[in-house]
Amino acid sequence: MTENKELDYTPDIINLTDDEGKEYTFEVLDAIESDDGRYLAMLPIYDDPQKTLEDSGELVIVKVGEQDGEEYLYPIKDDEEYEFVADAFIERLQDLYEINEEEE
Repeated sequence: MTENKELDYTPDIINLTDDEGKEYTFEVLDAIESDDGRYLAMLPIYDDPQKTLEDSGELVIVKVGEQDGEEYLYPIKDDEEYEFVADAFIERLQDLYEINEEEE
């Protein structure tokens, strides 16, 4: 007799505070490490279900930095670096999530 075990899923949730003190909550969907650094693909999480419905569903992609032994996240400013990382995340996540690539 086989035992039916439920898979435990524990999302990786992080809280970030911007320069103005406003707090945001994200679920980390994936992480990529390359020669250029470590990157995270995240989706915002809202307390209000209506805000969740109104959200674009666009991935938030950030780079992980380190200063004085502490990790911090910052936006990728180089367009070429951003496109390379975004394409890598889309390729990795498109089988798990419904991802629509925007045409430029």
